[in-house]
Amino acid sequence: MSFAKVYSAQVNLLQGAIVTIEVDLSKGLHTFSVVGLPDKAVDESKDRVSGAIKNSGFKSPKAKNQKIIVSLSPADLKKEGPFFDLAIAIAYLKAAGEIKFNSEKKIFLGELGLDGALRSIRGALPLAEEAKRRGYEEIYLPKENAVEAAMVDGIKIFGAESLEEVIEHIDESHGRIQEKLGNKSKKISLQPKTKINYKRETKGGDFADIRGQEGAKRGLEIAAAGGHNIAMYGPPGTGKTMLARVFSGLLPDLSKGEVLEITGIHSVAGATRGELVCFPPFRAPHHTSSYVSIVGGGTYPKPGEVTLAHRGVLFLDEFPEFEKRVIESLRQPLEDNIVSISRAKGTAIFPSNFILVAAMNPCPCGNTGNKQKACICKPSDLDRYKRKLSGPIIDRIDLWVSVANVDYKKLGGEGTGERSEKIKARVITAREIQKNRFEKLGRDITTNSEMNVKDLSSMVKLSKEVRDLLDDSAERLALSARAYHRVIKIARTIADLANSENVEANHILEAIQYRPKVNS
Repeated sequence: MSFAKVYSAQVNLLQGAIVTIEVDLSKGLHTFSVVGLPDKAVDESKDRVSGAIKNSGFKSPKAKNQKIIVSLSPADLKKEGPFFDLAIAIAYLKAAGEIKFNSEKKIFLGELGLDGALRSIRGALPLAEEAKRRGYEEIYLPKENAVEAAMVDGIKIFGAESLEEVIEHIDESHGRIQEKLGNKSKKISLQPKTKINYKRETKGGDFADIRGQEGAKRGLEIAAAGGHNIAMYGPPGTGKTMLARVFSGLLPDLSKGEVLEITGIHSVAGATRGELVCFPPFRAPHHTSSYVSIVGGGTYPKPGEVTLAHRGVLFLDEFPEFEKRVIESLRQPLEDNIVSISRAKGTAIFPSNFILVAAMNPCPCGNTGNKQKACICKPSDLDRYKRKLSGPIIDRIDLWVSVANVDYKKLGGEGTGERSEKIKARVITAREIQKNRFEKLGRDITTNSEMNVKDLSSMVKLSKEVRDLLDDSAERLALSARAYHRVIKIARTIADLANSENVEANHILEAIQYRPKVNS
């Protein structure tokens, strides 16, 4: 036989794409070509494959006088990365008559070392989901990726450590492999279905460990309950970063569907090592991070931090110190929960439904309003610092909380605040109230922050007294239309935390407190 066809797959944006591998052998002087729009990593696979085949007990393709053509289709899809090494090696051996098996309904994935070892790839979960959707029944891939791929029901996952293991498992002929094993074919064991482990390691600490800052803790509880964005401002060293890191522990555990979605995103980005993302992600990029790393992009668009934080927390410490266009680029994800990236070679839409937690100092030196230290900033420095955050960005952040210096007596005492577990229980109860409300009205949303203007009129009924109070306050504070509606959303979340059916005047008053005192 001089022709063979097998199937592989690669990541395309956040989904998988099935790729057909065809190998044709013909007589002549030795050539080895790969066609089908391969990138450098794919083109170099011919050297990795040749070494792996030779070191797995077969004659190297380069030691024979033959023309080898490897075709990857569809031809118009850019082939990237080392996904196809295993499939090319298997297809070559089948075309050369060294092995015999039925390649239909089987997917082969993995990078090969020169010794034939299988190395892990990124995106195993979305690739397995696409294979199942397209009707494939078996996937052969590196052992490191087997646990992740086995999250998908209805498809058999085989994790192997080497090319030789895969050949031993699939070969139906009585050839070289059977001779080596004494006609005892060694089969790879089927990977058991992966179960989600919700046992969390409490590395981030507990709210009870943080002294004082009751106002900030209350604001973070509201943010977690309603999915609201929050900004903390205050002098350096008052606990803003610690509060943000503990905050993610207040969010409810992810459902199986959310675990699949988020693990798939992180796997595509190469941010996992085969393990599952079972808890809301917490992303904290440095303020020197580039625009592309935060938003996503590239010639062939890839997800950035706003997408890796999907269904979790994006913590931006020293918020005004980020590049101006990075801050402004947050407008779309904060408003629409997606980020759209357009390039000459196509447009990609990535999900970005996260809770923004921003931390900032009140001025460049951090001591404005500090009773213990004098501010040394010039008026021009203060103006420049304030201008870094535009009105539209300030509007899109629901809660603004002050994190002031803590009394030294509190710092030296025992932690007396509520534990994170107790606060999380209230958050989960409030989220259940919201979920039931939205289900009754047929809305496919989960938190109050996702409500649109139409939802506010149908789901949040305000009495005349409460409406008048809100209107008077909005007029005095010169709130924009967006800020006005966000106050109602926050008030609805506060009412849900209090298990109140209606939004009362005290809920509105507390919500208004969280608007910024300047630039409203």
